[in-house]
Amino acid sequence: MTYSQEEALYEFLDSTIQPFKVEEAVAYIRMIDSKRVHQLAEDIVVFLDSRHIAFRKDNGAWMSRRGFFEQAPFVISPTKLELRNGILIPGHRCVPFASQELLPQEFVFYWKNRIVPTTTTEGDPKEFYLYYTIFGEEYAPQYVARDNPENEKAYNNDMDEDPAEVSINTLDMRNIYRETSFVPGDRFVVRTLDWRKGTFSLERVGKDEWAEEDLNSWAEAAEAGFENSFNILGPGSSTEEQIAYAYWYGNSRMREVPAYALEEFFYEKTDRIETVSYGIETRFWFAGREIPDLKKLDGSQTRPDKTTIEKLLCEKGIPVSEYVIHSYIRDSLYRMEEDDGFLIKRIVPQNVKINAHELRLLEEYISDAREDCKTSYSLFVDKSMGPIRQRVGELHTAVIDMASRLAGDDTDLSWLPKHTFIVLSQIQSHAAGVMEDLDTNEPLPEEELEAMDNSLDSMIETYEDIRELIDDSLENSRRNKFSLVRQGNSRAEGERLLQFSVGGTEVWRRVIVNENCRLEELHRIIQAVFGWNNSQFHQFRAEKVLDPGLTVKELGEAGIMELLYEYGTKWTVKIMLLSRYETEEQKPARCVAGAGAAPPEFVGGPLRFRRFISALEGGTDAERQGAKEELGRDFDPRDFNLEACNKNLSSGLTIKGWRLDQ
Repeated sequence: MTYSQEEALYEFLDSTIQPFKVEEAVAYIRMIDSKRVHQLAEDIVVFLDSRHIAFRKDNGAWMSRRGFFEQAPFVISPTKLELRNGILIPGHRCVPFASQELLPQEFVFYWKNRIVPTTTTEGDPKEFYLYYTIFGEEYAPQYVARDNPENEKAYNNDMDEDPAEVSINTLDMRNIYRETSFVPGDRFVVRTLDWRKGTFSLERVGKDEWAEEDLNSWAEAAEAGFENSFNILGPGSSTEEQIAYAYWYGNSRMREVPAYALEEFFYEKTDRIETVSYGIETRFWFAGREIPDLKKLDGSQTRPDKTTIEKLLCEKGIPVSEYVIHSYIRDSLYRMEEDDGFLIKRIVPQNVKINAHELRLLEEYISDAREDCKTSYSLFVDKSMGPIRQRVGELHTAVIDMASRLAGDDTDLSWLPKHTFIVLSQIQSHAAGVMEDLDTNEPLPEEELEAMDNSLDSMIETYEDIRELIDDSLENSRRNKFSLVRQGNSRAEGERLLQFSVGGTEVWRRVIVNENCRLEELHRIIQAVFGWNNSQFHQFRAEKVLDPGLTVKELGEAGIMELLYEYGTKWTVKIMLLSRYETEEQKPARCVAGAGAAPPEFVGGPLRFRRFISALEGGTDAERQGAKEELGRDFDPRDFNLEACNKNLSSGLTIKGWRLDQ
């Protein structure tokens, strides 16, 4: 499809309520753009499947997001803060029942056929983040910033610190709360009147009107919907996509009331779905399980119907559009380079392998594109965009080069930091997006360039952090001087690199153990590396509870590469069996990497732990004081001390009557 055809497809989907056949989409698009239509139907199917922007039905038809969610009911449960202030904050409450193109402050709500008036509410931005976390905790500040121009200026003034106070648009609910004698526990049933415009109706439901068993049946349907979507689609491109497909796979019960608000469901009612890290972002996922890393840069969000040059680069691990290449060309013109060789080395850095034929195709394309670009390029006009484009291009090149180096045959990927390729993919995708925006002859507004520059600072900092972690991990791997066990050498004494990840947190450890280590010994090791005290019941589970006498070697031979360590009723630790090695001498268990301070086992699980961390980082004085009392006065969530961890392992730390060296 051409880009105008893609825009026409989105327009068709936004206007379509009934199930449709691909032929209907083809007919609509041809009225807008009749070029390259010989395989338009096939292109549309690929596009819909890859971008997940419509739902495929069993009869060969499709359903648009608008058609699926318009008129469907969902629930909002006002918080005590909202009731106390007579407001309602739309925030993330309407995901996915309105177009993703709309921001929450653009929504319009009706009460008894009359528009609910709006007002503004001032406060510490951290008080408002809670209402945007379903978009992803990392995006909450961006949504608050984009609520109004003054907020955006305040955030752009200092990218390292939140503003002291912001103002957000809210619904003025004072009359409605008084009229209905609204109390904590009451809910609103919300129906989408127009998905594309973001209009909704509100209807009050008293806290005792719905039976608990009916609410629980909705929660069961929701859990099934999310788990089905995870199994079919993986982590998805965003939390909005995850939620939309959970409703699709959650059967009709999930689209009915009685129902919980999504906030209630995620943070209070389910122990099967939780928020987990996904590189520098978050996703919803199976409780106690980690989203697996990629093995290369993620190209799933690139154009499904790639041009010849886009396909060539994507196959080389460079998932970019032609717009990115054109942005590199503009950067070369800004640098006033005469030799295309420098430009090509930035697009295809040294660790990317490319043959002579492929290089010739790329050179021909760039030569033609440069000549086209020259005719309209102005160095004077580009003076505001050129420096930013240069910086983001250099970052993009560095990420591509790093990913290509790590994907080489001589790198043991099991030693890399968690989600290395996911993080690199996210940086690459964001950098490519900025480069696409800068492929223009028209100077962008100053405030947009300022926001772009600040965002670039954050991307560069993230890249430098992950690069440092990668270098440390590879150096750690070399220091251990392992040689891989070769097949057929059954007499070799082996060791295994294991990863322990505490479910629902950012805390993880990598530990090397002898392959003859039994699960009952592994329990002691886990207790030591997390500083726990063996105070609760534990068991190991794969598809069933495992015999504590099983060894790590026997797990590997049985093909069990992932298992769960269940500690009490609140904590789970995911154990991954990584690389196997042979060594000249038997060595004791030792920790080689990790991140995050381990949660105290008595704080009541990952949800409470995350809340305490949030309080430490941005709560009120009373909330910070309470968190310190629960976590410890000197608790630092970022603190991981490798030396102290190994001291626990090597010193024979006494735990409830037994020792690690027994």
